[in-house]
Amino acid sequence: MNVADLKNITGRAYPARRRTQNLVGGASPVQAEHFAMGLVTLEPRGGQVPWHSQEQEEVYFILEGVGEMCLGDEVRELCAGQIVKIPPGVYHQLSNKGGAPLRMIYCYGPAGDAAHWRQELAGTLPRAGVEAPPLPAGAQYPQRTEA
Repeated sequence: MNVADLKNITGRAYPARRRTQNLVGGASPVQAEHFAMGLVTLEPRGGQVPWHSQEQEEVYFILEGVGEMCLGDEVRELCAGQIVKIPPGVYHQLSNKGGAPLRMIYCYGPAGDAAHWRQELAGTLPRAGVEAPPLPAGAQYPQRTEA
């Protein structure tokens, strides 16, 4: 039986002010062929999963906090208990609007590498409105691209 314990999964801090802990896939001892899953904590007031797209279909499930979700040309506030589906190839960004951490679970499939993690660490994320489509009208948080 392959078991992972969240309290033993340190995860990785990213420049856009978030920590990602791989629950299934990535650095986790639990691996799956068809999906990956993790816990993300966005720091208060602007911690972010920056504007990016990926080939996998994905969902975000907000556990606590309030955030601004940009998906394609839409902007919407998300709060605890809400789930958003992200189609493959669609640019998206989630920013923490609140004064407390925002915690969410992501799940995407098929399993595999999410290139935006490496790009963010290297400072090479495609910039919104330059190498990538612009953020949707009404977005309050700019994409964080600095390494």
